[in-house]
Amino acid sequence: MMISDFNDRAKAAFEKSAKAGEELTEFTKGNMEALAASAKTAAKGAESLGQELADYGKKSFETASATMKSLATVKSPTEMFQIQSDFAKSSFDSAIAEASKLSEAWLKLAGEVIQPLSSRYAIAAEKIKSTAL
Repeated sequence: MMISDFNDRAKAAFEKSAKAGEELTEFTKGNMEALAASAKTAAKGAESLGQELADYGKKSFETASATMKSLATVKSPTEMFQIQSDFAKSSFDSAIAEASKLSEAWLKLAGEVIQPLSSRYAIAAEKIKSTAL
């Protein structure tokens, strides 16, 4: 009777252990998938933001070139100062707008990158909570 009881307990412990191992494997797989999704989102976002910066740089260069051409044809110092003043103001306004746009884009990207990991954290917290009960 005691050997039978021991065998039953050993079998139950082994099955419980095997199930825990399977759950751990699945959980780890989910974590790796979340990490991959997060990295993919980060890479796409960085590429997109890089393109936006390149576009802004190109636009700024074109604006500066056009201003230089305008300065080459000025007829008076007043006209030159007006062109420089307009260029400085528009460059400043453009830089502020671009910085604001990029700041919003970075914040949005950060939220998108963290989302898959945050979901895995919630699952882990729930598993710990249910195991503790």
